[in-house]
Amino acid sequence: MSVSMHENRKSRASTGSINIYLFHKSSYADSVLTHLNLLRQQRLFTDVLLHAGNRSFPCHRAVLAACSRYFEAMFSGGLKESQASEVNFHNSIHPEVLELLLDYAYSSRVIINEENAESLLEAGDMLEFQDIRDACAEFLEKNLHPTNCLGMLLLSDAHQCTKLYELSWRMCLSNFQTISKSEDFLQLPKDMVVQLLSSEELETEDERLVYESAINWVNYDLNKRHCHLSELLQTVRLALLPAIYLMENVAMEELIAKQRKSKDIVEEAIRCKLKILQNDGVVTSLCARPRKTGHALFLLGGQTFMCDKLYLVDQKAKEIIPKADIPSPRKEFSACAIGCKGICQHMETPPLITVCVAVAASQGLHHYFEKKLGISAIEKWF
Repeated sequence: MSVSMHENRKSRASTGSINIYLFHKSSYADSVLTHLNLLRQQRLFTDVLLHAGNRSFPCHRAVLAACSRYFEAMFSGGLKESQASEVNFHNSIHPEVLELLLDYAYSSRVIINEENAESLLEAGDMLEFQDIRDACAEFLEKNLHPTNCLGMLLLSDAHQCTKLYELSWRMCLSNFQTISKSEDFLQLPKDMVVQLLSSEELETEDERLVYESAINWVNYDLNKRHCHLSELLQTVRLALLPAIYLMENVAMEELIAKQRKSKDIVEEAIRCKLKILQNDGVVTSLCARPRKTGHALFLLGGQTFMCDKLYLVDQKAKEIIPKADIPSPRKEFSACAIGCKGICQHMETPPLITVCVAVAASQGLHHYFEKKLGISAIEKWF
């Protein structure tokens, strides 16, 4: 077809009405990617060679730059990498992980599983494959567990995965008894340990666990960490520890006795404890403040049956657990009390817990529990 012939056709068409037909092939992008991937595998028209570990990957600069701002900046900048025919990542990225990223670049697909999700997230963040990073974060969010939430917390913090961080943080707070015994906890950086132990939302039935976790963390690398002891002690609600434990275990701890500042913190906690035991005024010190999650709800009595036990409402498990016998059965009476120390003592409940005893004689309380707590199992007790 000559140029003049095309011009003639244009002028002929302009004399009449113009009909427009927009052609779009929805599978075109996939077919182009498929063919580009085939060219890559055949090493045709490739213009850069990526190295990772002991493997090499021939690629097209245009494809890499189109899906990664990292490569776009590398190939378009004035640095030597923009003209180099090879890029060597050495051991900063595993060859299997780089291969997965390249497969995604040329196919828009990648299989994420428990074995590769964390490494893919790190590599995706490093090489600015944002879609991969976000997809891996979403996968890890769905696979959070008390046994891995600390690792996910550190990973998400390092790579700015906000939602994964928030979910991991909440799981760490609600499963402190589990994570405090793990190797991951002992390897946490100091700032994160302080943030965790000082949280008002930390769920623990016994402040002794918080104290012992702090001491264990220091002892894990004593030479480097002993200087942080006083800061960690300030995160523990020392005045909420049992008096005997505070006097015989904490005050006599060798690490504390050797540090003037740590010793002062414990002595102040002992003074607060004595004021609490002697009911000598209001104690406002942080070391005596219960954590927000330190509460329990107990049920006593009912409308339709003779009650001979005190029951604990477990909001997590959504069930009611018998905790203790009462001296004589009761029926059809009601009462409510908060902070019942006497019941705490008889129940052998850790002193940290604020107790709420609800004794129900009507269906109204049942509806309140079901609506607020989602505990349908409570129905059989009323």
